[in-house]
Amino acid sequence: MDIRDIDRRSLQIAGATIAHVKADHLDLPTPCGDWTLRGLLRHLVSENEGFAAAMGNGSAPRTVWDGGRLGDDPYRAYEASAELVISAFAPDDALDRDMEVREFGIFPGRVALSLHAVDFLVHGWDVAAAIGVPYEPDDELAATALKVASRWPDAPETRGPGAAFDTRVEVPADAPDFQRLLGLLGRSPQWALPC
Repeated sequence: MDIRDIDRRSLQIAGATIAHVKADHLDLPTPCGDWTLRGLLRHLVSENEGFAAAMGNGSAPRTVWDGGRLGDDPYRAYEASAELVISAFAPDDALDRDMEVREFGIFPGRVALSLHAVDFLVHGWDVAAAIGVPYEPDDELAATALKVASRWPDAPETRGPGAAFDTRVEVPADAPDFQRLLGLLGRSPQWALPC
């Protein structure tokens, strides 16, 4: 399995969902607690730009990690930022180079990209849930993301308000892999827009 392929597929499924976002969707709530859809899309563009810059330079200033702009076309901004990540991780040695990922630490490129792939696969679902469109990652993508995320710490300092992930949501053990992934990362697979 090439993590670059998994990441590309995560970016693509998220992008295909973002293509459905309309201007009147941008103020909708999302499963990501404090973020409206506009805030979530800005986060995705910022993360792409941050990962690309950090792969190229070993690290990136906080202003890059938080500086993404949507302009008047969020989909175009997302696609442009996704291309930056794909290009940054394309060199043969990229997966073996160390890079700093925000405040989370320094990781080899392959580990950093696995974090990125899971993040974008799940955030794509957040977008889909907010705008009410189907989101169905294939089984291989869901299984790989669940395997990666299962290795992440499940401790109070990494879960809950202000942390990288929300508190785990219990999902039946026999649920499909993608639903188990959502629960592991603090989302209820049944989340729906508040009435």
